[in-house]
Parts: sequence; structure tokens; C-alpha cells
Amino acid sequence: MKRRGVFISIEGGEKAGKTTQAGLLAGYLRSRGFDVVLTREPGGTPAGEAIRHILLHKQDAGLNAVSEVLLFAASRGQLVEEVVRPALRDGRVVVADRYVDSSLAYQAYGLGLPLQNVLAVNEWATGSLWPDLTVLLDLPNLAVTQTRPRSGPADRIERRSRQFHERLLEGYRTLAATYKDRYVVVDASGPVDEVSRAVQAAVLSRVTGEEVPGR
Repeated sequence: MKRRGVFISIEGGEKAGKTTQAGLLAGYLRSRGFDVVLTREPGGTPAGEAIRHILLHKQDAGLNAVSEVLLFAASRGQLVEEVVRPALRDGRVVVADRYVDSSLAYQAYGLGLPLQNVLAVNEWATGSLWPDLTVLLDLPNLAVTQTRPRSGPADRIERRSRQFHERLLEGYRTLAATYKDRYVVVDASGPVDEVSRAVQAAVLSRVTGEEVPGR
């Protein structure tokens, strides 16, 4: 019987380096012989990419907070059915650039929607599939993000108020404290290669039981 794969999610606020670190982690695991699937949210499927455009780039969509939650959940449910579950059944490692915790941090803590409602709709959408390990790229404060370059224009969510982004960062820390068995927190304020080594160590020690060579 084929062994189930491993599901790793990378989380954090804006400019924490999630996409960069997810890509570096995927490359590192491949170099060690793992069969890796790298995904992103929202997106990762044709339907998910269409939803991504509405959520992040369509400024005149007029979405309310509840509709935002439902669209994120729809994209996520599609990704789980089409990509994540099949990869895990095949024994592959899935590295996800965001997952359910993003909705908990952004829409529940950030926008103030009831946490249990956001959690319930995502449990339904994903069939209660949770990562084996969630790596939180934590920045000490929003001031750090101001010094980091932006790859393009700010999207609809990035343009929200400073207070919103402060609430979601605190929300992530609350989630990490609540789900200690699943979370590992990495200081994301350092150089990219330093953060990458910390992420690699967390993944190998928590998921495979190995140590990163040289650490």
C-alpha cells in the first residue's frame, strides 16, 4: 500500500516571503529526492485562478466580507479536490503557498468575521483536510514590510488599512499558539537564505525526523 504524502503550508502576512520560501523549500525537498507539488492560493486550478482575479485584482467587484470568505473557500476546495488530495494519495509532498489559516487570519481576525463561521465553511470546502505542518513566517512588526521591495502593484487586500494588517499578524500568532502541534514559527525578518535554512530545518525535523546537514 502506497504511503500517504506530506502536506506543508507556508503562512504569513504581506511581504513575509511566503512565495519565495515555498519555492525554495520545494526545490530543497526535490534535491533530497522528494516528489514535490507546489501550489498557491487563491489559484492553482483553472477555476481557482479565475477566482484569484476577482479576489485580488478586480477593484470594482464590490465584494463584502462574507462573499470574500466564500470565494477563498471555493478556490481552496477546488484545489484540494484537483491537486492536493490526489498528490497526497500518490505519496507526494505538497507545499502550499497559503491555505485555510490565511482565511482565519485575514477574514476572521483581520476583518472581524466570526472565527467559527470562517472555520466551518473551510472545513466543509476542504473535507477537513489540514496540513501536517504549517510554517508561519513571522515578522516582528509592519515596519519591516516597508523596507521590502514589491514585485508589482499592491492588490486589493494589500491596500487595506494598517490596522487590518496588524490584526491579521496577531491573528496568526494566536493560531500558532492554539495549534502548537501543527505550527512552527520562523522569524522572517532576516536574509532570505537564513530564513530558508530555518524553514528547511523545521520541515525536516518536524515531518521526517531528520536534521538539516550542518546544523
